Amino acid sequence: MNQVEIMTPKKVLIGSDCFQSWVDEALQSSIKKVVVLSVGPIWPMLEASLQLAADKGLKLKKIDYTLPGEPTTEYFDVLRKEAASFRPDLILGVGGGSVLDVAKLLAALCDRKTPISKCFGKGMLDKRSIALYCAPTTAGTGSEVSPNAILLDSNDGEKKGIISPYLLPDCTLIDPMFTLSLPAKITAETGMDALCHCVEAFINKNAHPFVDTYALRGIGLVCKNLLKACRDGRNKPAREALAMASMMGGLCLGPVNTCGVHALSYGLAGKYHMSHGLANALLLPEVLRFNKPACLARFGAMAKEIGLPYRYDNQQNADAVIEYIQQLSAQCGIPQHLSEIGIKKEDIPEMADMAMNVTRLLCNNPREITREDVITIYENIY
Repeated sequence: MNQVEIMTPKKVLIGSDCFQSWVDEALQSSIKKVVVLSVGPIWPMLEASLQLAADKGLKLKKIDYTLPGEPTTEYFDVLRKEAASFRPDLILGVGGGSVLDVAKLLAALCDRKTPISKCFGKGMLDKRSIALYCAPTTAGTGSEVSPNAILLDSNDGEKKGIISPYLLPDCTLIDPMFTLSLPAKITAETGMDALCHCVEAFINKNAHPFVDTYALRGIGLVCKNLLKACRDGRNKPAREALAMASMMGGLCLGPVNTCGVHALSYGLAGKYHMSHGLANALLLPEVLRFNKPACLARFGAMAKEIGLPYRYDNQQNADAVIEYIQQLSAQCGIPQHLSEIGIKKEDIPEMADMAMNVTRLLCNNPREITREDVITIYENIY
């Protein structure tokens, strides 16, 4: 058995209407000043808890995350300066993956001078002195329980990761009620992101039996509930299931992480700034087809978890799982071809170059991927 390191937030609260508990958590930790980072549509949902916090003596500064798409290093520096001026004891991030990633980095860096460019990679942060609470409003990224944060480097346009135990929240509040009003498009894309986290952890070259338990359960929860949530956003059981799947996928990111799908998605997002979940959803079936010869034995367990008929032929199990995922994606309204979303075929070589730079994920892939393979995968879904 290979060795993995399991890193989790200090405390996780999960359940409907649990968000308001952040106030008591902060007061018990002698917090005085709080920066709240969130995004436009979410602020009305926070009013009651923010008023409660103010009534109990907490000083609050609200920072509105306004950048469309994934966060850039340039935008992070703007928010960092704004947060630092308040000298907070706590950063509370409430939003999707981009908001949470920025909140995590603000907690680690807003009281320091270290340039964000010096933090890319694994283990480059050496401390964090500001408390961090995270509450996801989507179900997919898993950022709320992972030690990872992703930014677009404004200098070269490439997505880059920062991985550190200091990016794990002190308290994570997973309240599925935030997701009831989530549009079907965002539900689908973030849900497919959660599925990618779980699938890529399970087929990973560094897969681990302990992490497999999260990965398999997450796969089943997404596959059985994503379409329900897309068709009826007020379906509470489906929303709760997806919230758990997102957390399980996030718990896979620290010890095992993702592989080929996410690496190739960096090429799409870096060039076209499309949503992270959409890029992953487009790539997942085709990358699974590429990886199939190297991880055939893993598909039987996935088929069982999804509820597909189990076959004693691993090739048949693999084909059934991949076809199921492709159909689920299409039924949820996700485009199946790069040409449908305005990608230019002549940009594929440049996107392949970007993908090949993501060596920290490519090295996890069960099958070696060359630049020519990347180009072929992009062309197959064009």
